[in-house]
Amino acid sequence: MTSHQLSRSQLAARALIRLLLGFAILLAMLLLSAGTMAYWEAWTYMVVLFVPMILALVYLLVNDPELLERRMRTREKDEKQNLIIKTGAIFYLLTFLVPGFDRRFGLSHVPDATVILADVFVLLGYLLFILVLRENSYASRVVEVERGQRVVTTGPYSIVRHPMYLAALVMYLFTPVALGSWWALIAALPLVAVMVVRIRNEEQHLMNELEGYQEYTQITKYRLIPGVW
Repeated sequence: MTSHQLSRSQLAARALIRLLLGFAILLAMLLLSAGTMAYWEAWTYMVVLFVPMILALVYLLVNDPELLERRMRTREKDEKQNLIIKTGAIFYLLTFLVPGFDRRFGLSHVPDATVILADVFVLLGYLLFILVLRENSYASRVVEVERGQRVVTTGPYSIVRHPMYLAALVMYLFTPVALGSWWALIAALPLVAVMVVRIRNEEQHLMNELEGYQEYTQITKYRLIPGVW
């Protein structure tokens, strides 16, 4: 069932349920692994992450419900993409579990100012994510090309070919520090390799299925990080 078959209230209800479940699961992971409610870094991180998430949800519900429906899709059709996602999920979970255990056993000492600075970068990463959504109404969560889809070359897409992955990369890499853990960076760093593999596989699909994408790659040279790759 797609967004045009759902009323806005039905779509909002589904999105809200997912949001609340995500909030509850993530908060539980952080606090249970830390063994304490007195984990200010976790509470601050949750505010930084979920307040703009709620605002983005409201914006999409009002202005682009079809994109909201696309963002709620989770079933990848490509087997390689499924394997990449499952591999990434392991490191994703560790990125959020290790900081709590780090806090429980006092393994790291991250200065408060550094934690706040990391939160700022997490927020900036999410703001870039929102900018990408505004620019590209076909920014689905899964790898797919829809009828009538066109190559987006404006905004952040004029700088790198995968700005949404860049936004995710910034958020993931600064999350451990925002949660007060240096050791969790070890768990987060493999996500970079996972992201690179996913981008390479995704570009194969886009080259074959999205008209004009190959020409776009000749104009926008870098996939993820300007001047690097």
